[in-house]
Amino acid sequence: MSLEKKDEMDHKGWMKRKDLTPVETTFLTALIWMDKRIRLVDYLELLENLYYKVNLQMPKSHTEQYDLDNKFWYWYPLYALGSFSTLAYVVAAVSGALLGFYYAPAQTGDPSTAYNSITFIMTDLQFGFMLRSIHRWSAQVMVAAVFLHMLRVYFTGAYKEPRELNWLLGIVLISLTMVFGYTGYLLPWDQLAFWAGQIGVEMSLSIPLAGEWIAQLLFGGFTLSQATLQRMYILHVFLLPFVVTALIAIHIGIVWVQGIAEPH
Repeated sequence: MSLEKKDEMDHKGWMKRKDLTPVETTFLTALIWMDKRIRLVDYLELLENLYYKVNLQMPKSHTEQYDLDNKFWYWYPLYALGSFSTLAYVVAAVSGALLGFYYAPAQTGDPSTAYNSITFIMTDLQFGFMLRSIHRWSAQVMVAAVFLHMLRVYFTGAYKEPRELNWLLGIVLISLTMVFGYTGYLLPWDQLAFWAGQIGVEMSLSIPLAGEWIAQLLFGGFTLSQATLQRMYILHVFLLPFVVTALIAIHIGIVWVQGIAEPH
């Protein structure tokens, strides 16, 4: 007599009777193995019930109210710009993290280290040119997609009630995207970066009353130096990614709650 607990559902027998592919058999075997130990299926059913109960509380979108094909809006190009910009952000984040292994902002008193890092990545590092190109182009695609996404939202009236909060959040996100691009633009510390930084200092100083304080805070002084590069690096790598990722998650969460805004 075996002391092994009997499989009440006879999963093995059920799987033998089914004409399953090797992939299906492996997946179901792993699922049954995990379910016996951590009750995985029970938790999945619990999440499924929770999803449907939450969905019942959601306001109906226009496609649901008028019984239209809801999938149409997900595939319509202008309605995919938000998803497209998120995808570009993920690509830029992953490629940026890989570039971070080889990029150094500056050594003490020597900001040319940043330029030398970029030169090494572009000329000596294997696939470095491709990696930096992916990062740069994904960032530019993200900026363009976010801008077009905001135009679509404005001209289709999708910013109106009850989506005002998400519209304001979108304005914050496009502003942070610009800051993201600007801080990244300065990191190579080449001629373009230097003069772009100088323009930033001049623009900060032109602000009444708080101009000098802003220039000191953002650029580390009234002239460009290692402190400028250090600040741009910290903003680009350590601060903005966490803030933007959190705001994107909130933005997508609100879209999920309110549904896709079809044209009015």
